[in-house]
Amino acid sequence: MSERQADPGLSAPAGSHGRERRQDRGQEAVEDYVKAIYALAPTGEGSVSTSSLAARLGVVPGTVTAMLKRLDKLGLVEYEPYRGVELTGAGERVALEVMRHHRLIEAYLTDALGMPWDQVHDEAEVLEHHISEELETLIATSLGDPSHDPHGDPIPSVDLVIPEDTSLPLSRLERGRSAVFVRVSDSDDGMLRYLAEQGIAPGDRLEVVGTEPYGGPVQVRIGDRVHPLGAELVAAMRVADDEAGSAAVE
Repeated sequence: MSERQADPGLSAPAGSHGRERRQDRGQEAVEDYVKAIYALAPTGEGSVSTSSLAARLGVVPGTVTAMLKRLDKLGLVEYEPYRGVELTGAGERVALEVMRHHRLIEAYLTDALGMPWDQVHDEAEVLEHHISEELETLIATSLGDPSHDPHGDPIPSVDLVIPEDTSLPLSRLERGRSAVFVRVSDSDDGMLRYLAEQGIAPGDRLEVVGTEPYGGPVQVRIGDRVHPLGAELVAAMRVADDEAGSAAVE
């Protein structure tokens, strides 16, 4: 990850604590882009292609190229045409700041307001750009400084440190093996509703008891029930061994 600093003469996003946050739509786009780049290269290694970024954000490649040139001038990314884009140290801090806001908001909406976990993502996508650092602190304190959001995703600390992800997709858990369900993608609200209807949530211990060939369902035992879970779902669910799983859901 490059440590190139943002040019102080340009209007870089207020992504670090103590700075005034601008709330215009252009600012939101900048934050959405750096968050998407971080998500596509979570380890910070290697470049993210323009095409993959366009697919994730639902825009045409030409729009992505124009924005990447702007982000490069702001010192948030290093962009080379036809070679992809990487976040700088400043860009990574902005991404983690927005991610912290997003996941704290999801936790608050679920834990304090009782909103179903399949609805909080869309709300947080809007609110993440607008809360102040003071409100962020109040939310975190009221929830007891949670380490994970309702979907099991880790919340960056106040110092913008995020723990390494040691989980693996449920699809890679072999028959006869057991593990703790620790997180699930929040991109499909129908999938989240299905899990909630089945009473399946992060923290549950599960065991793979059978698999069907050619992409058929995976039979997973949770408690005294066996659930047939489709290929798309088991790819989205992530598990960890008992020790790591317990830490992830505390």
